[in-house]
Amino acid sequence: MDATSDLRVFVRVLDRGSFSSAAKDLGLTPSAVSKLVSRLEDRLGARLLERSTRRLVLTPEGEGFLARARRIVADIEEAEAEVMRVRGAPRGTLHINAGTAFGLHQLAPALADFLARYPEIDLNLSITDRLVDLLEEHADIAVRSGHIPEGPFVQRKIADLQRVICAAPAYLAQRGTPKIAADLRQHDCIVVAGPGLDRWPFQTRAGVDVVEVRPRVTTDDAEAALRLAIEGAGIVRMSEVIVGRALRNGELAPLLTDVHHVEPFPLSAIYPVGRNRLPRVAVFLDFLMERFADAPWRLRDMPAAATR
Repeated sequence: MDATSDLRVFVRVLDRGSFSSAAKDLGLTPSAVSKLVSRLEDRLGARLLERSTRRLVLTPEGEGFLARARRIVADIEEAEAEVMRVRGAPRGTLHINAGTAFGLHQLAPALADFLARYPEIDLNLSITDRLVDLLEEHADIAVRSGHIPEGPFVQRKIADLQRVICAAPAYLAQRGTPKIAADLRQHDCIVVAGPGLDRWPFQTRAGVDVVEVRPRVTTDDAEAALRLAIEGAGIVRMSEVIVGRALRNGELAPLLTDVHHVEPFPLSAIYPVGRNRLPRVAVFLDFLMERFADAPWRLRDMPAAATR
């Protein structure tokens, strides 16, 4: 191994949090990884890591060195990727970060096709609604919904998302179907906790108006809200990426589609500047656009809801 390899090993140890985890990634033994880091420290004449049985802690010198080492390793990987793009198929580990709704209901079911298409790419998939720093999380690309502040990353819009008001046919058969927005006040509603999420907007002749619904159930988990709605606990308003399949197979029926203000919001791919030059990232961006740009979860012709 050479100095560049030592840098890669050092960065991988910090990324993975231990010598043993880094060793698995690199195909080395933990003792070999430890020796390579020690060799790097000897060459630099500085201690980079404080080792204990529980964790690794960067020294002040190590913190400064890690930031530079990461940049160097990233530059080398990009240079190698340029050669690989010309030479052959995309390969390597693709680190993806996605929000829960899109990640679970749309992205994860599609990834088997991506893996079959690119057999030399491995995936590291993180599903979280927590806003993350792509560089700190070592993610190649994130897929996020909503309006994201401008920053040091590239944003590429994939599609517009919408919200849908819907309920299970069994609930509507028992309680009746709301004909106008104001009818919602007489119904049990399921609300995902959040500012203003119990105020549902509707188009009127005067503009957009809101109805403050009565939450029979409030939950901080969108998956729980979906299951409750399918089981007939009430009416819900959720992103179409979550309820799309249930609408398509008849588990839920859309409501008030002629007056509901859907409040479109973007679904975007976000990645560090230049990262799209990596072949594994470039082909994944193409896959996202190919698979999701036309919003395949959307019901083009909304079926009529059940009547009283």
